[in-house]
Amino acid sequence: MTTLTDIAAPSVFETVESEVRSYCRAWPVVFERAQGSRLYDEHGRPFLDFFAGAGSLNYGHNNPVLKRALLDYLAADGVTHSLDMATTAKRAFLETFRTTVLEPRALPYKVMFPGPTGTNAVEAALKLARKVTGREGVVSFTNAFHGMSLGSLAVTGNAAKRAGAGVPLHHATQMPFDRYLGGRMPDFLWFERLLADPGSGLDHPAAVIVETVQGEGGINVARAEWLRKLADLCRRRDMLLIVDDIQMGCGRTGEFFSFEEAGITPDIVTLSKSISGYGLPMALCLFRDELDLWQPGEHNGTFRGNNPAFVTATAALDAYWGDTALRDRTLGRAARVEHALLDLCGNDARTALSARGRGLVWGLEFADGARAEAVCRRAFELGLLLETSGPHGEVVKLLPPLTATDDELDEGLGILARSVRHTADRRTV
Repeated sequence: MTTLTDIAAPSVFETVESEVRSYCRAWPVVFERAQGSRLYDEHGRPFLDFFAGAGSLNYGHNNPVLKRALLDYLAADGVTHSLDMATTAKRAFLETFRTTVLEPRALPYKVMFPGPTGTNAVEAALKLARKVTGREGVVSFTNAFHGMSLGSLAVTGNAAKRAGAGVPLHHATQMPFDRYLGGRMPDFLWFERLLADPGSGLDHPAAVIVETVQGEGGINVARAEWLRKLADLCRRRDMLLIVDDIQMGCGRTGEFFSFEEAGITPDIVTLSKSISGYGLPMALCLFRDELDLWQPGEHNGTFRGNNPAFVTATAALDAYWGDTALRDRTLGRAARVEHALLDLCGNDARTALSARGRGLVWGLEFADGARAEAVCRRAFELGLLLETSGPHGEVVKLLPPLTATDDELDEGLGILARSVRHTADRRTV
């Protein structure tokens, strides 16, 4: 007989926090501390983190180099909040970003601090593109994800997320992402035709926004050739090219920017997530100098002056981007992960799997979302944090810290393999 004492009391997360909470449902523990590639719950159980704060922890949890810089700054009573006032922390970041990132790549960008989140950066990019061109429409791509505020949702493909807006989402048109049609149509044939035909109903767009790797959309990787054709199309048709590098920037695909491999220079770039290095809120909107038509205060945000984030961002650039060591290690590990995943796909006893990715972002696609969710659930039981992505949640997404050791990488891949085998042995997941 069940008694009242046998029934666990609801937690404060259930009684006070909104039903909108998400990740805590997939990982039903209370985390207490974190270091490097691991999170620890309040009972001390370790979890290998292949989620990395949705890509905001490329350098791991509580990276000691970044933590030391932050603690020193706070101990000296450094300014924490400053709106867009000039501070020593902001100056150090801008100088380091210019000399470490922009100048070596000959990137002609001004730096804007639009607010602390990725969607803030996207909203600023869309607003600027419309201001510069005097046009309203923006083209985005199938399965794109650009954020949860209204402008960002308008250029996002996921139907469930779009439905949450509660109002019509206007001034955006979706086009097929690379290989969306399985190679049955030449790249941009439909897009080009709509642009050329005055009867198509497509008004001349202000801009095109694209992710080089669609993280939330299912780890869909755009070919370098496709990106170059897109950049050329934008030049020929007088459309600004916006690359959303919020999740794939800061070294996730190897180079600092994910578009470097394609050899293109976007007009506007959005960065967030790992730009602070430490998981602190920070975002950037980068754009060509001639596009800087903002009037003072025309676009702002209270928390764009997050000085602790400037401090850790500067420390991350100094520690990891003064040479090519992190890039080379990431690209080397990409081959290691690809080999392991292809072996896993070939040995699956239940159904065909496929793997795709770049650098240290990879996806393992299943026939349905139920099995992908079961794999993530089993991995959690074995001490590994993973999430699903894709329109049906059918892709298991691997996003380990770039600073994970070889042993940690092998450990995570081993747990993934065990989880895949576990679900293959069960018809009902």
